[in-house]
Amino acid sequence: MALAINVSSSSSSSVISASSFPSSELKAPQIGSLRLFDRINVSAASLSLSGKRSSVKALNVQSITKESMVASEVTEKLDVVEVEDFEELAKRLENASPLEIMDKALEKFGNDIAIAFSGAEDVALIEYAHLTGRPYRVFSLDTGRLNPETYRLFDTVEKHYGIRIEYMFPDAVEVQALVKNKGLFSFYEDGHQECCRIRKVRPLRRALKGLRAWITGQRKDQSPGTRSEIPVVQVDPVFEGLDGGAGSLVKWNPVANVEGNDVWNFLRTMDVPVNTLHAAGYVSIGCEPCTRAVLPGQHEREGRWWWEDAKAKECGLHKGNIKENTNGNATANVNGKSTVADIFNSENVVSLSRQGIENLMKLENRNEAWIVVLYAPWCPFCQAMEASFDELADKLGGNGVKVAKFRADGDQKEFAKSELQLGSFPTILVFPKNSSRPIKYPSEKRDVDSLTSFLNLVR
Repeated sequence: MALAINVSSSSSSSVISASSFPSSELKAPQIGSLRLFDRINVSAASLSLSGKRSSVKALNVQSITKESMVASEVTEKLDVVEVEDFEELAKRLENASPLEIMDKALEKFGNDIAIAFSGAEDVALIEYAHLTGRPYRVFSLDTGRLNPETYRLFDTVEKHYGIRIEYMFPDAVEVQALVKNKGLFSFYEDGHQECCRIRKVRPLRRALKGLRAWITGQRKDQSPGTRSEIPVVQVDPVFEGLDGGAGSLVKWNPVANVEGNDVWNFLRTMDVPVNTLHAAGYVSIGCEPCTRAVLPGQHEREGRWWWEDAKAKECGLHKGNIKENTNGNATANVNGKSTVADIFNSENVVSLSRQGIENLMKLENRNEAWIVVLYAPWCPFCQAMEASFDELADKLGGNGVKVAKFRADGDQKEFAKSELQLGSFPTILVFPKNSSRPIKYPSEKRDVDSLTSFLNLVR
């Protein structure tokens, strides 16, 4: 007897667009292709002090004396490396100046760190980096929808500082599909998250995969609902760095404790180039269709995505600013109310209900293999893999694989633990075509290539 799988999805369709599988996707050049030998290692295991000694013994197949065995023993001793406690470092730097924080960041990470420059007040970060006298790198996300004034500022900044900004671009195929299916201005009707994910979040994720740390211009006073508690340095709660996995990227916010007026006083004093849109009333500057000038007395973020509620004022680059409340849900404080935002919202990701995933487990001969993420939307590690999982869904259409999500927190957590091998969030399961037992993905590397390789091995 065939079993129907209940699917609950806000999207109009869960059909996955056709693409080859496995894919040999062309990848944009990664930031951080040049490496230094004196790096800081901030992999998932490096959040606590650790050190290991290992010994490798030479293999001798003949009978040998004790003395010769000792002589043939080769021992490789690894020095104990003290790993930085970034929470403690943030406390020590809480009252430090932006220049001190910038200098510490560049000193620690060298060529493995870069400044994220948006074409607004982030030019202050470049000026601070310049003042340290250390080498530094700058990258920017060219979404293809920026204001002409922003592009002219990029050119002016490059000439002023004698640098080359490393530009990251969205995937042309993804942009073409979005525009073809929904038009040039779909974000006015269905929200900006999908467009931002394609034009900003995914290019940023590619950039950060080549780095061990990045520097942003976030300030606490920019968005009281989501940025009021950002530290000057933190282990990035959303994105992955060069080593992959949770904790592999460090995020520096040198101007976190600086007020907007003080940033502008610094810019004027140092006589650095700024975006001419500021003089026209633009404070927070993003893409041209999604940015407008603000009126006197309005908060600067009111000029971003003005047609949406205040809860949507983050594009996804700093999703880790959304806080978890006492109930374990992600919240942004908006006009005194807590809001919860779901994740994995791509139209190609099927949303399974409890009944749906139970039916999926009972099917012994499936027409297609399934890959399912057990997630909680408040979990920063789930948020960190959102872009890659959505990208995986976009790649697998028409190749015999369904990509799905099941929200496994709250009332569903005990069921997920006992029946779905849930240990921690996220847990990823593969349901092969000819097996009733799901196979649990064992790695913390959740990028598209790693997930695709695992699927090829087990499906």
